[in-house]
Amino acid sequence: MVSKFIPASASPSSATETAANEIRQQFLRFHLVPDTTALMPINQLTEVLTIAVGQIIPIAHMPPWVMGVYNWRGEVLWMVDLGHIVGLTPWHQQPVNTSHYTSLVLHIQSHDPKSVKYNQMLGLVVNRVEDIEWCNPDLIQPLPSSSMNPELAKFLQGYWLKHGGEMLVVFDGKIIFNTKF
Repeated sequence: MVSKFIPASASPSSATETAANEIRQQFLRFHLVPDTTALMPINQLTEVLTIAVGQIIPIAHMPPWVMGVYNWRGEVLWMVDLGHIVGLTPWHQQPVNTSHYTSLVLHIQSHDPKSVKYNQMLGLVVNRVEDIEWCNPDLIQPLPSSSMNPELAKFLQGYWLKHGGEMLVVFDGKIIFNTKF
């Protein structure tokens, strides 16, 4: 397994960007097959993993998008096919011959009624990780209801338009956690 840690911060390239970055946040940019480029807030991620195909152990009687479990740092990490959950091409149907999976370790902090914090972790298998994007969360737009796949739309905060018109969908990790196994 190769692990890439998500940086806590990246340095802006100029003094002008420094002022703009004060209102911007980091998002991890990744790709889902067939043609979806997406963002996930960095503060919802712990790391990016490269996992050998045979290291995810299947579990019987689970939904088809649950790939199984993985031994991550001595803990059981449930692994799910993010593309399959959101109505895109399932991993097993993708025309990719690879010996490994790329996975995002999603974490959400929760509070129980007794004010105890605990972390929930989930492995999200994606096609590939691309880069880190700086985005002003106030510029995330509501989803256009007519042109969006409704299965995908229910997992999104909205979308962000980059300079040049590229549209990036923005996932909400809390909604992914609320998906019932």
